[in-house]
Amino acid sequence: MEVLLAPPAPETRAGGTAPDTVTYSEASIDALPVTTGDAQWRCLSEALYFEARGEDLEGLFAVGEVILNRVDDPRYPGTICSVVNQGTGRQWECQFTYTCDGRPENVAERGAWSRVGKIAKLLIDGAPRRLTDGATHYHTRAVNPGWARQFPRTASIGVHHFYRWPLRTASN
Repeated sequence: MEVLLAPPAPETRAGGTAPDTVTYSEASIDALPVTTGDAQWRCLSEALYFEARGEDLEGLFAVGEVILNRVDDPRYPGTICSVVNQGTGRQWECQFTYTCDGRPENVAERGAWSRVGKIAKLLIDGAPRRLTDGATHYHTRAVNPGWARQFPRTASIGVHHFYRWPLRTASN
């Protein structure tokens, strides 16, 4: 599936300038040059690696969309690292399980790390976020958190369900 991008939008809190096209095919992603980046790139790459490396490309992009949607939402911190690490160190308050599961964050799968790094770069540079319809939350199909009944589900991709935090209205 190929996604054509509109002309680059003004820079958001999360990103920069997008490439002309993004293709959700393994061959296209694997053909991109190996990438590295700053601390924000590393935080997004780690989140994709530890939260979703077993997913297909759409699943990886979808998890990345959630993180960047939070960065752009004023209810959350304004940087990728702050979003990813929100609640870390406080029992039951981690936003991303890997940041508080007590296991060291060791990257053992170099191919998966390379792939998530490329996806992180594309997302930070402004790749489209059309897979999750603005989702700010997700969980695996293996669990059923209480909050999921209160948020509208926007997508199901791979082993994850995606949800959007409802906008505040005058009545709530």
